[in-house]
Amino acid sequence: MKWSGDLENDFVYYIENKTKRYNRDNISRTKAYQAYYQLFPEVKWAFLASMVSRNAGWNMTDLETRLFQKYLSNKLRTQLFSTYERANWLIFSDAYPQLLLYQLSKCIQRPMFHLLDYFHVSTFMKDEWIRYWKNKNENRLLIALIINEQNVIESPVTDHPFFKKHVFLNWPYLIQDFFHLSMVIFPMRSGEVFASEVHDFSNVSKRIELGKKLSSILFHSDFYDGFFDFALQTEHTGSRFDYEQYMYANVKKSSPMLRSIYPVIDHQDKVRKDWFKNGGIKQKWWKPQEVSTKDNAWDKFYKKRKWLDRIDQWLS
Repeated sequence: MKWSGDLENDFVYYIENKTKRYNRDNISRTKAYQAYYQLFPEVKWAFLASMVSRNAGWNMTDLETRLFQKYLSNKLRTQLFSTYERANWLIFSDAYPQLLLYQLSKCIQRPMFHLLDYFHVSTFMKDEWIRYWKNKNENRLLIALIINEQNVIESPVTDHPFFKKHVFLNWPYLIQDFFHLSMVIFPMRSGEVFASEVHDFSNVSKRIELGKKLSSILFHSDFYDGFFDFALQTEHTGSRFDYEQYMYANVKKSSPMLRSIYPVIDHQDKVRKDWFKNGGIKQKWWKPQEVSTKDNAWDKFYKKRKWLDRIDQWLS
């Protein structure tokens, strides 16, 4: 069956508009990823993206807590927020059209991945979606999307002169990286938390390694049900109260809700160059990253946060 150009234009228009609608802020992106995963659980990356996006929201609102306000200037906190927001926005603008095109392809029972060209998606992912349509290898698709999205943000964020100068070579980031103070956390309503250290975020291979590690944790048979239950039952507000409410009795909100402090940001979307054509792929990026229950860094993270609180009190 031959499809008309008008119908394909309708597909593109639908995807563009739906992506723009849900790429409004961290809250809408997180919910869009999660809703998609509930419809298409075979696309595991969507659940990973939703849980990492929750962490991005918590990191954003942390910037407006007392400790950060006290030691970081408004300008620096704004620059840090812009880094989280820009990376969050770019990944969604690249990945969500892919997810919607897979949804449409399933609906009409015909692969339409040639339309990825309209959204400047890499040739790497175009080939991977075609491969997935044929062999249904869910884990390969998961790793492929991790590889792709981390390369998508390399040039416009982690390697961009502005973010390099004002964020990745600035003292708050360097101190945080040196002392391993940054974590991605996956909570459960039982109060349990699995934390993974974020180190050398400006290195694309390290980010891909982290993404694979996080996916292994998220879909681990010992943890998945608890993480998914948390996601289903917990509204994402951007405040760390989202998970702290399950951990401590009579806990007070340690950070504000995201939409109460941040406006919607208008982003300029330049035509992305195909990272795959420019740099290719490293074979080590495909290697699975295994984890065990012993890899949980939550206790270490919690002790460091307490240590920072004591230093703050001592300096006050």
